[in-house]
Amino acid sequence: MFQVARKRTMLSAFFEICGLIYHGIVHDVRKAHGNALIGLFMNILQTLMLVIAFYFMYAVLGIKGSSIRGDFLLYIMSGIFLFMVHSKAMGAVIKSEGPTSSMMKHAPLNTIVAIGSSALSSLYTQILSLMVVLFLYDVIMRPVHIDQPIGAFACLLISWFSGVAVGTVFLSLKPWYPGFATIAGQLYARANMIASGKMFVANSMSAKMLALFSWNPLFHTIDQCRGFVFLNYHPHYSSFMYPIYVSLVIIVLGMMGEFFTRQNASASWNAAR
Repeated sequence: MFQVARKRTMLSAFFEICGLIYHGIVHDVRKAHGNALIGLFMNILQTLMLVIAFYFMYAVLGIKGSSIRGDFLLYIMSGIFLFMVHSKAMGAVIKSEGPTSSMMKHAPLNTIVAIGSSALSSLYTQILSLMVVLFLYDVIMRPVHIDQPIGAFACLLISWFSGVAVGTVFLSLKPWYPGFATIAGQLYARANMIASGKMFVANSMSAKMLALFSWNPLFHTIDQCRGFVFLNYHPHYSSFMYPIYVSLVIIVLGMMGEFFTRQNASASWNAAR
């Protein structure tokens, strides 16, 4: 009643959205643990455990010699890092605030800001973890050499973007089918342990095996990333643009579903479920 109307330009609206996303990122980073450093340490420990587990699995199965010529641990980490970025981004988006959340009652906040802050907080945490793990490996074990670091980082960002796209689809389904969306997201993440192809390279696969993995955008980004990381590997059976096109289509479908859900959201959903 006593508020003064203010004219908002596109630039001021952009900075307001950026401010909301920034505070959302800080909230999401600290949500996992009250101490941000301990939360980061736990994420680093999880990444290290995956690397160690896959290293010993390769050693036990005796397939170490079939990997790319070069640093074997870097070969493992190139797959683990992209898999973690993809899975964590998808999980963060699925867990973000939906249209029926009480946080959506605050006027400047909306689901787009919630999705953006959750996705960016996941990317921030994973990049920090990656840098710490590579730094420790470089100092303790041996120097890290990446043939084309810009291309490898681009593949990391594409993996993150594809995870955000898949997470948006599950998020749009969550208010309608909460149980199905949660279980389907978990099944997708578990299936990617194998379907991502981080345990082998596309050039060494048969045509029949390649057909089982080539649908997965993460398979292409991991294989392309190893082409940028290693001088002696040139991917011939994966595409750099395929995961970008597929992720754009998926995120458009996810945002359409999210918009429809937001238009039909009911506050009673939270009470009933």
